Amino acid sequence: QVQLVESGGGLVQPGGSLRLSCAASGRIFRFNGMAWYRQVPGKQRELVATISLLGRTNYTDSVKGRFTISRDNAKNTLYLQMNSLKPEDTADYYCNRVPAPGATIGSLQYWGQGTQVLVSS
Repeated sequence: QVQLVESGGGLVQPGGSLRLSCAASGRIFRFNGMAWYRQVPGKQRELVATISLLGRTNYTDSVKGRFTISRDNAKNTLYLQMNSLKPEDTADYYCNRVPAPGATIGSLQYWGQGTQVLVSS
């Protein structure tokens, strides 16, 4: 059974920091690159950051230099350190595996409940 449990969201002022965590089942974590996604109500879910099995990372342009994705393979846990937060980072954040080559986010069937991040003064 696939389990994805996100945590660490909350209300933070602009310029602040948060660290998100994602506890994943070994079935999904041990054999896949992992990613953080975010979604604003009324908009499509977007890819924020990815990390390969060997630790190679990629980021969407809007978060480069501010967010850091990491993984602890011993704990099956994914992290997202978010610094210098901006109001436009406000969204529900989700973790999941990276889609298969050529596939889209829509191909991912199982999602956790997400964790809400609100950046506001």
